[in-house]
Amino acid sequence: MISWHDLAALASGGLVGFTLGLIGGGGSILATPLLLYAVGVANPHVAIGTGALAVSANAYANFIGHARKGHVWWRCAVVFALVGSLGAALGSSLGMLIDGKRLLFLFGLLMIVVALLMLRKGRDRVDRQRPVDLRMCLDTGLAALLTGAASGFFGIGGGFLIVPALMLSTGMPMISAIGTSLLAVGTFGLATALNYARADLVDWQVAIEFIAGGLGGGILGMVLATRLSSRKNLLNRIFSGLVLLVAIYVIYRNQPF
Repeated sequence: MISWHDLAALASGGLVGFTLGLIGGGGSILATPLLLYAVGVANPHVAIGTGALAVSANAYANFIGHARKGHVWWRCAVVFALVGSLGAALGSSLGMLIDGKRLLFLFGLLMIVVALLMLRKGRDRVDRQRPVDLRMCLDTGLAALLTGAASGFFGIGGGFLIVPALMLSTGMPMISAIGTSLLAVGTFGLATALNYARADLVDWQVAIEFIAGGLGGGILGMVLATRLSSRKNLLNRIFSGLVLLVAIYVIYRNQPF
């Protein structure tokens, strides 16, 4: 018989998968709070490790769907994933050394910054594609390293940072940045999850349920992203509001004062 715990994991995974498919990021920034406060995972580090594994699997699944629709710039995707995974491994090693409640408090602050960046990104426009030269490659590599480190430190996929980083460093349109980012999101999440799994900080049963829910949500998100690719400003505003609400709750629950 399916318990409330199982339903919560499936529904939470569906929301995360839907968000990843829709805007290429943000799913992982919701995964840890959902695992802690909806699913009921008690240990913050276990929530981070489990969420990283689930987000990785869902991101790879969504990446395949976007690739089939021609939304992926393959060279940028591979470079970002490989360079960023080094930063993710280093960041996750550092994150495990910090007290769980303090890490979540910092995570909440990051969520507020991310929400504001997404609102700003929605107003900005990338005028043209940059030429593929040494400077663009260096800019892309540096952005990958920094976003990978942030991803590993907080146990997040980093798509909300990767999408604007790809748009700024290459000039690709947003729908391409969404599809391209998912390879890096999956790879960053896998690097983080493997590091946490070595420390026995992954709840495998919850991860499987989370992934199962995310597969269905990801399909819906990808379909909607394709149909609404010209109306991302509205989607960014809605999601930014959701991130702000979750951030306030996370900070309230983990304030060090």
